[in-house]
Amino acid sequence: MATALATLMSLPSVPLAPHPTPIDELIRLREALGPRCPQLFMKRDDLLSFAMGGNKVRKMQFVAAEAIASGADTLITCGGMQSNHARVTAAVGASLGLGVTLVLNGTPQEVATGNARLDRLFGATIHPVASRDDREPAMAQIAAALTASGRRPFMVPLGASTPTGALGFARSLGEIITSPVRPDVIVHSTSSGGTQAGVVAGCALFGLHTRVIGISADEPATALEPIVRRLLGAMAERLGARSASVTGDRPLEIDDRFVGTGYGVPTSESTKAAEFTARREGIVLDPVYTAKAMAGLIARIRAGDFTKNQKVLFWHTGGLPGYFA
Repeated sequence: MATALATLMSLPSVPLAPHPTPIDELIRLREALGPRCPQLFMKRDDLLSFAMGGNKVRKMQFVAAEAIASGADTLITCGGMQSNHARVTAAVGASLGLGVTLVLNGTPQEVATGNARLDRLFGATIHPVASRDDREPAMAQIAAALTASGRRPFMVPLGASTPTGALGFARSLGEIITSPVRPDVIVHSTSSGGTQAGVVAGCALFGLHTRVIGISADEPATALEPIVRRLLGAMAERLGARSASVTGDRPLEIDDRFVGTGYGVPTSESTKAAEFTARREGIVLDPVYTAKAMAGLIARIRAGDFTKNQKVLFWHTGGLPGYFA
């Protein structure tokens, strides 16, 4: 375990956001949820000091280092028109002097808002496609054309949810170790699997015996679980460790009850959760990810899933530009 942790800490990264984010206690939210509510805390990755923050910054610090080591001069990635990952990738390219092409599915806006507006501000080239299924073929075609013209493209998969990206998130659990809060439970939004793999592995590597609950914003649990497990296996291999070193001693928990009708579509529960949080803590949640995760957390608290003496940490994974889309 110690060797695996040392390897994690030695992996190359680009210090896009070198400052740890705060952990806030949610006192008024806890009071509003009643006497059975556990102690509530929030890890504020919405306040990461790069490109308007969010969990994708954690991943891209490692993925960008991998791209630079490969000799890349251009980053290519994909997502929806309001992709947080696309926005962060565009900013990474700007900060490192790399070209960026974003393959985004959906209808381009006449007047760009939210993340789409920031993509353009950071100078990315936008390549729109009709559907999710069109993204990977378009990325491959763009990469081939760039290579033929003498460029050196580096393709970043959806959400930077690669073993490298997940290891970048795993390192962030070191910020929990140096804080006064030792959570019994961490609740976060999960979609492409990299964040959950990173949290699970980070807890195991840093010796936190913490229950991790991913609230799906997108896929059913049956689709997400094998993705997270594959990432964990690849992370262990990268660290030269046994699988148990990164999977910890708890089952993998993915809750898909709060997806609603689909990705990016708010539900009545997520809208209420966002309002409930904003009106008691002055904290904004995004409609795609964190509002659905908070809806899941609130439902579990009301169902008595935690004891009042437990410490529950909600990991705010950012995405605030999406609120203004």
